[in-house]
Amino acid sequence: MKIRSVEAWRCDMPLAEPYTIAYETVDSASNIFIVLDSGKFRGCGCAAPDEPVTGETPEATLDLLAGEVTAGLMGRDPLRPAALLDKLLPLLQERPSARAAVDMALWDLVGHVAGLPLWRLFGGYRRKIRTSITIGILPLDETVIRAREFVAQGFQCLKLKGGLDHELDAERVLQVREAVGPRVELRFDANQGYTVDQTKAFVTAVLKAKLELIEQPTPKENLDQLGRVTAGVALPVMADESLVSLGDAFRLARRDLADMVNVKLMKVGGLSQALKIDAVAQAAGLEVMVGCMDEAALGIAAGLQYALARKNVHYADLDGHLDLRNDPTDGAVRLEDGWLIPSENPGLGFSFPA
Repeated sequence: MKIRSVEAWRCDMPLAEPYTIAYETVDSASNIFIVLDSGKFRGCGCAAPDEPVTGETPEATLDLLAGEVTAGLMGRDPLRPAALLDKLLPLLQERPSARAAVDMALWDLVGHVAGLPLWRLFGGYRRKIRTSITIGILPLDETVIRAREFVAQGFQCLKLKGGLDHELDAERVLQVREAVGPRVELRFDANQGYTVDQTKAFVTAVLKAKLELIEQPTPKENLDQLGRVTAGVALPVMADESLVSLGDAFRLARRDLADMVNVKLMKVGGLSQALKIDAVAQAAGLEVMVGCMDEAALGIAAGLQYALARKNVHYADLDGHLDLRNDPTDGAVRLEDGWLIPSENPGLGFSFPA
C-alpha cells in the first residue's frame, strides 16, 4: 500500500464567544486539515497551531504540510507510521501541531485498514470519559452565571481560568463553589500567571472550595518555581505549558516537579508521542490529563481516542471544539451530560467526503 495523494487546507473558525486567559484574548481558531489517500483507504488529521504554545503560525503550518511534508509522504507505505514519522522528523521536529496532524492521519488510516477505532486499537481501557468545560477570565458575577449555565447543561466538571489577580481569582473560585454545590468538580488554571508566593496564597484561600487541582501556576521556563509550588501546597499541581516533549516529561518526573501532567496532542506532536509520555508518567506515578487547544472536533476525537485507550489518563479537558462555528468536522465526537463518547467507526471515527 502506498500514499497516492495528499491534500492540505486551512479552515478559519470564529468562536461563538471570545474568551480571555492570563496571556491573551482569543476570538477565532485556525486549523489545518490533511487527508492521506491510498486509493482504497483515507486518513484524516488536523493541526491547531498556536504561536504562544506551539511556536507555529497557520500560514507556515499550511505551507509545510502542503509542500515538503506532502512530498515526503507521496509513495510511502502508510502502514509503517513509526518509520514514516521518523523520516519526516527533520521537517516536523520543531512543528508539533503539524507533526500531530500527520501522525493523526497515519493512525486514522491504519485504523481504517484494521477496521477498528483507535481507542480499541491502542488499548480500549474505557468506553467514555467526563470532560471539564472551561470558563475564561470574566467578572465575578458573570463567572457565577456561566458556571450555573454549564451545570444546568449537564457538565459536572468546571475549569476556571485565572492568573491575573490571585486574590480576585480566589474569590471567583469560592463564589462558584457556593453557586454549584459540593458535587461539581472544580479545577483551576493560572496559565503561568502567578509567582510561588501568590500560588501559595491562592491555594490557602480556596482550600474550603476543595479544588481538584491547580494547573501551571508559574512560568513554564522556570521549573524550579513549579517544583517549589508542588512541594509546598496542599493541592495537586499539574504541569501544562512546561510539558511539550517526551524529554520534558522525563525531567518533570525525575525531579518531582509536578503531581500531574496535561498532554495536548498539538503541543507534544501527536498520538505516538502522547502514548510514550503516558508511559513515562505512569512509571513515575504522575496522573495524566488529556487537554486541547482551540481545535476542530476531529482533533478532539484524536484526544478522546488517547484518553479512552490508557488507564493512566484519568482526566479530560476536551472542550476546544464546543464554541467553534463552521467546524467541518462537527459530530466527530458525541457529548452527553458532560461525558465524551467515541464513535465505533474505524480510526478517528470521522471521514471527509471523498
